[in-house]
Amino acid sequence: MSECTHNCSTCSANCSSRESNQIEANDLLAPQNAASNVKRVIGVVSGKGGVGKSTVTCALATLMNRRGYKTAVLDADITGPSVPRAFGLRDVRLEGSELEMFPAQTKMGISVVSTNLLLDEENKPVVWRGPVIAGMVKQFWTDTCWNEVDYMFVDMPPGTGDVPLTVFQSLPLDGIVIVTSPQQLVSMIVDKAVNMAKLMNVRILGIVENMSSFRCPDCGKEHRLFGDSGIEEFARERGVPLLAKVPMDPELSSLCDKGLIELMENTDFDAVADAIENATK
Repeated sequence: MSECTHNCSTCSANCSSRESNQIEANDLLAPQNAASNVKRVIGVVSGKGGVGKSTVTCALATLMNRRGYKTAVLDADITGPSVPRAFGLRDVRLEGSELEMFPAQTKMGISVVSTNLLLDEENKPVVWRGPVIAGMVKQFWTDTCWNEVDYMFVDMPPGTGDVPLTVFQSLPLDGIVIVTSPQQLVSMIVDKAVNMAKLMNVRILGIVENMSSFRCPDCGKEHRLFGDSGIEEFARERGVPLLAKVPMDPELSSLCDKGLIELMENTDFDAVADAIENATK
């Protein structure tokens, strides 16, 4: 047996240190809705905006749905929700009673809860302070009748502020996927997300480098528009798996804009779905 590194975020062993940390963390967990049975919760995070985190979230939910799992997306990016549009839910509003909400359903049966599904107009701004936003995220978890869900993906806002902290403390995360882009500056910011996860004893399933390159539609050759990011060395130094380097895909972007991401034929995220499936069996 290898020597304990006391870093539960990258270790799968069920030792006394992990059990002690889990007991302390469980004291802060928010209860599920009585009618919900969410089996696995995966957070999708990023150090900064604009790296395609929501696209990765929706793609992973779509892939796991295709594999026969009941999937859901909790859109925790309260002030910048984009999940409903990617799934074609522009004219859909959440329904519910005084006690609970019911998630919207995509064409393929993925459950979705998002701020934009509560607004009369999708372009209306959400001008709330941090504690109110964090409280809304918790309500999405506790007050929604999710029913049976095998995999829930939580699309978090960028950074290490109130909402990521609330999710890390209040939801029973089975792990997180960190999304980044190739620029060297982003690596420094991603480091903050990695360190926050380790500080909170949240398991890091791996890193996805999105927009890693551009694949020429004519010759198939890949071009690194941002140069070499050094993501392999970055991940190795921090002991975090590099799950995928995903090239830019204009077709995937077009499908998101049209609300048709569930029709995606992109296979670049398959390795990420494999890693999530294998890590949470």
